[in-house]
Amino acid sequence: MGLEKITSESQLKGVTSKGIAVVDFWAEWCGPCRVTSPLIEELAAEFGNKVTFAKVNIDENPAIAEKNSIMAVPTFLFFKDGKLLDSLVGAAPKSHFKEKILELMGK
Repeated sequence: MGLEKITSESQLKGVTSKGIAVVDFWAEWCGPCRVTSPLIEELAAEFGNKVTFAKVNIDENPAIAEKNSIMAVPTFLFFKDGKLLDSLVGAAPKSHFKEKILELMGK
């Protein structure tokens, strides 16, 4: 499934509707976003088609950010079968993301 670029609310719903999805709300000017972006890309490669990873640029898509109550970047939303189960605001180590994903997978 890889890393998808989200540009509409309907696309976001489609990406998060089945299975596990991690959505990264970010901005070009955000330092912590630049730190976490490579981690998310590594995790997308590592989990392959078991987890969907998506990115929403809040400057290009403010309506999506507003609808999802994003107040700071980076913000990561963790979905399972369309249901928002967890969130993380700010930078975190790769191991923290991996732990959350494995928890959602039931491992």
